[in-house]
Amino acid sequence: MRFATYTAEDETYYGAITDAGAVALSPDFPQWPTLLDVVQAGELGALTAAAEGRAVTHTDFRYEMVLPNAQRILCVGVNFPDRNAEYKDGSAQPKYMSLFPRFASGFTGHDRPLIRPPENHTLDYEGEVAIVIGKGGRRIKAEDAYDHIAALTICNEGTIRDWVRHAKFNVTQGKNWDKSGSIGPWIVPFTDASQLDDARIVTRVNGEVRQDDTLNRMMFPIREEIAYISTFMTLQPGDVIVTGTPTGSGARFDPPIYLKPGDVVEIEVNGIGTLRNGIEDEVV
Repeated sequence: MRFATYTAEDETYYGAITDAGAVALSPDFPQWPTLLDVVQAGELGALTAAAEGRAVTHTDFRYEMVLPNAQRILCVGVNFPDRNAEYKDGSAQPKYMSLFPRFASGFTGHDRPLIRPPENHTLDYEGEVAIVIGKGGRRIKAEDAYDHIAALTICNEGTIRDWVRHAKFNVTQGKNWDKSGSIGPWIVPFTDASQLDDARIVTRVNGEVRQDDTLNRMMFPIREEIAYISTFMTLQPGDVIVTGTPTGSGARFDPPIYLKPGDVVEIEVNGIGTLRNGIEDEVV
C-alpha cells in the first residue's frame, strides 16, 4: 500500500495511491488531520483497511512533500565507501557517522520542480532512502531498530554545494534552501526487513544513470543509524531519517555537473517506487 499527501481542487488530502489514481482517506479520519498524525498515532494499518476496495476519488492531483509538517528530519552524510573515497582526503572509514538536520520547507513533492536559487547555481542531487519512525525510544538496540520503523520513502536530498562550507563546522545553509530537495512520492508501510536489506538506489539525470548502489553496502547500516541517533536524542513517531547517498553526485565529476532548468532527476528504489523532479529557476 502507498500513502501520499496530495492537493486536488485546492484541497489537501492524504490517501492511498493506486495505478488508477488517488483514494482520499483523510475525510474519513478527522481525528488525524495529516498523514504525520496517522504515523504518530500508529494507525497506518487503519488506512490500509479503509483503502481496501475503495474507488478512486481523484485522477487529477499534485503530490506534496509526503510529510509536509514533519518536525524533525535528520540526514546521514557520507555513508557509502565510495562516497568517503570521493573526498580524496586519504581518510579511512570514520568511526562515527556524520549527521545534519534538514527542515520540511527544504522539500517539495513528486513531479514538482526543485528550485535553483539566483544566489548560486551549484544545485546537486542525492538519491536516498528515508525511514519514518513509528515507535519512539531512547538508546534503542541495533537488533531492535527495525521494530521502530513505520514506513519508507525516497528522498532527493538536493544541495547547494557552494553553500555547504560557508562556515567552518556546518552544512546547514547548503542543505536547507526552500524546495531544493524532495521526499515522496509516498510512504510505504514497513513490514519486512527485506524491504531495506535488499533495497537498491538508482538515480538518473535525463535518463543517464548517475548513482547505483545497494543499502547493504552502507558503512553505517540503518539499524546502527537508529541505535546511534537514539543514544543522544529520544526518537519520536514521525521523525524522518534520511539514510545516505551513493557515489555519483554531480559535484564529484570533473568538472562538476550541476542541475539546471530543464533537467529531470529520477530516483528509483525497488519496493518503494520512483521519485521524479524537474528543475526550475526561482522567480524573484
